[in-house]
Amino acid sequence: MQVNRLFEIIYILLNKQTVTAKELAEQFNVSTRTIYRDIDTLSLAGIPVYTEKGKGGGISLLPDFVLNKSILSEREQSEILNALHGLSHVQTEETKGVLNRLSTIFNKTAANWLDVDFSDWSYANDFFGHFKIGILEKRIVAFDYYNAYGEKSSRQVEPIQLWFKSKAWYIKGFCLNKQGMRLFKLTRVKNVIVTDEYFTERDLLNLPPEEPNKHENTDITMKLRILPEMTYRVFDEYDENHIERQPDGSFIVSRTWPEDNWVYGYILSYGEYAEVLEPEHLRQIIKTKAQKMMDKY
Repeated sequence: MQVNRLFEIIYILLNKQTVTAKELAEQFNVSTRTIYRDIDTLSLAGIPVYTEKGKGGGISLLPDFVLNKSILSEREQSEILNALHGLSHVQTEETKGVLNRLSTIFNKTAANWLDVDFSDWSYANDFFGHFKIGILEKRIVAFDYYNAYGEKSSRQVEPIQLWFKSKAWYIKGFCLNKQGMRLFKLTRVKNVIVTDEYFTERDLLNLPPEEPNKHENTDITMKLRILPEMTYRVFDEYDENHIERQPDGSFIVSRTWPEDNWVYGYILSYGEYAEVLEPEHLRQIIKTKAQKMMDKY
């Protein structure tokens, strides 16, 4: 593609004082005539490129030229570099390469404004790299998956998007096993393999609706009283519209979630600092679980 070739020519000229049309033609596998047409295109675009004939001659840029003088403003350059700097933290080497190249072209470095590590403390994986390849190259990805009930299944998926939601990463994709769109939590994904099978992008608007999960639970709206010792969690985990501060410093909070073991564990994670006010059956469940915990000690 000509645009990519023009960009590469600028990059080469920024890193070399002079290069011949023949060298560029060999590198891009085009004719020297095509290279001269590219040089004319760059000149018309305002890039200060010039040619010199004779021994030691060739194609050059004016010595003090940097790309920002012709195409992007200072602010636009910084926005691009800083965005790439943030994106580089999802462990993609290609992004780091682009960041380094554009830093050279713009003659500036990105501000170190963001540092993110999506891995946990116990192990490292390259899920981002695997799924990125699958998404961009449209290759089927195979993996083992454990659902919320510990049931293991082998899946083959046409990956569409990596998605971050509610403190967790997911992979969206069309599951060939279930013949429908599915969302997989990355922490439950194991043994990822990017296959050599390619897929064609589907018409997502006309896919059949998802079948309901056989373990689908009923939503409940729970109301908790949380003591002041857990103030930091209250404002981390609840919207201010769902928080009522009490005269004694405690909080009444409400939240709607599917009722399952995760919800019970969430409530119990507050220990002695939380009490279920509603609904009544949830109070009894937590009371029973707390009693069983106490019996173990």
